Amino acid sequence: MFWKRPVRWLVAVVLAAVLAAVAGTMIPRPLWPVAKADMAAAETHRILVLSNPIHTDIAIPIDAETLARFPFLAESGMPVDHPNARWLIFGWGGRAFYIETPTWAELKPVPLIKGLTVDRSVIHADVAGEIVEPSDRVAGFEIGTENYQRLLSFIEASFTPMDGRIEAIPGTAYGPNDRFFEANGWFSAAVGCNTWTAKALREAGLRTGWWNPLPVSLTTSLSLYN
Repeated sequence: MFWKRPVRWLVAVVLAAVLAAVAGTMIPRPLWPVAKADMAAAETHRILVLSNPIHTDIAIPIDAETLARFPFLAESGMPVDHPNARWLIFGWGGRAFYIETPTWAELKPVPLIKGLTVDRSVIHADVAGEIVEPSDRVAGFEIGTENYQRLLSFIEASFTPMDGRIEAIPGTAYGPNDRFFEANGWFSAAVGCNTWTAKALREAGLRTGWWNPLPVSLTTSLSLYN
C-alpha cells in the first residue's frame, strides 16, 4: 500500500522527536557540575523561572541596579516604578505568534504556522507584583553575583537596538504593564522560547537539559540538576 510508507515516516519522525526530547531532558548541560562558591558566605540574588504549558519566562527583582541596566523599560512607559512592582519578567519568542496570540481564543493560522516553522524573534518584557512561591508554575533559584551579572548581560544582549536605541515595538503590548521589543536571533520550533530560557539559565550558573524545547523538559531538568 502506497499510504503505508508516509505513515511509517511520520511515525518515525514523531518517535525520533520524542526520543530527542527525552534525551535532551536527561542529559545535563553542562555535562559535569561546575564548582560553586560558598553561597552562605556570598551575596546571592533570587531569580524565578515562570512556566505555562508552552512557554517559560525569567523573572528578576526590580531594584536600582536592574532599573539602571534596562532604562528603556521605563522609557517605553512600563510602570517599573510603581510601588507594588516587584519583578521584571523577560521572555523570548517568535514575533508573529507571540505578538498576535495574547490568549488561545485569539489563535490565528498564519502566526501558528510561523510558530511551527521559522520567524523573526521578539522579547516580551512585563512588570509583576508579588509572585507566590512555591507554585507548580514558579521555580526559584539563588545565584551568586557573578552569575547574576552574566544573566543580566545575556538578557540585555538579546535586545536589538534600532539606531543605537532600544525601543518598544509600537502597538504590540498585551496591556499597560508590558511591551514587546525586537530581539536578536531567529525563532524556530527547534530553537524556541524555552531553549532561550535554558541558555540564559546556564549563563546564570544553573544546569539544564541538553535540549529543552518544552517547559516540562526545562523544569524537569532544572529540578534534576540544581
